[in-house]
Amino acid sequence: MTAFGSLRALQSDSSTVPMTEPQIQTAIFLDVLSVPSPGEVFTALNKVCRPNWATLITPATAPVTTERAQLALAVGILAANGYVAVEAQNGQQVKNVGREIMIVAKSLGVSQSLLGRGNSLMEFADNSDWDALADELEATENEIKNTMVEQKDHDLVMLTSAAAWIRGLEVATSVVLANDSLKGGEELHQPDLARRLAAQLDAIPDRMKRGSLVSAVKRTLETTASLLENPDTKAETLRENFSKIHDDCSAIVREILNSKNLSPSPVSSPIPVHPKS
Repeated sequence: MTAFGSLRALQSDSSTVPMTEPQIQTAIFLDVLSVPSPGEVFTALNKVCRPNWATLITPATAPVTTERAQLALAVGILAANGYVAVEAQNGQQVKNVGREIMIVAKSLGVSQSLLGRGNSLMEFADNSDWDALADELEATENEIKNTMVEQKDHDLVMLTSAAAWIRGLEVATSVVLANDSLKGGEELHQPDLARRLAAQLDAIPDRMKRGSLVSAVKRTLETTASLLENPDTKAETLRENFSKIHDDCSAIVREILNSKNLSPSPVSSPIPVHPKS
């Protein structure tokens, strides 16, 4: 059982002493850490197909914004980009990603503890130590999340994890759609995870959702879950669903990295798609 499942079980048991707020936040944080990282998803794809990772690198810069929710989402996107660069064995791109992550971390006020991580990323990239780079990327992302928790910014942790998963899904669907047999598609079948991430974002305080970006991310997750739950296993339908997921994820990733979001502004959101009867 995940920490989130344990949390619900404890809260629904009237004979159990209610959890304190710190215990609840720790349980939620542990559940966020249970979300598979983009690196784990990419490793699974490597086992069933041969992705051309070099073609999947998308150079991205941190958004110029004062919105902390957007910055937290950007951390997730940039971390996922780092995993793609590692898979492509592109050391320079890993360095670029590391620098952008540090820029965002500084804006969020969580950069002090990351100086050593940044130096390690540069060193491992120079030495082409790809396994160590992948581990250091994950450690860097988790250290940012830990610092957020220490600063009582638990909601930002959820945003970072959701964005990393969405960017990983965008890349993964590109891999799956690149072959006629949709090889690797079974690795992406995680509708329950998409629903859980959406539910976590729904619990974020209204002050964090006063713009439409967070709501758009939540709707993207809900739409993705609906498409992944579709029982139709025909190749044509599966391809259409993966294409829709890819397009929706691509759209929200662009919005997250858009520096024009200096203040809350309308964001286009996907239209919910329900499984065919």
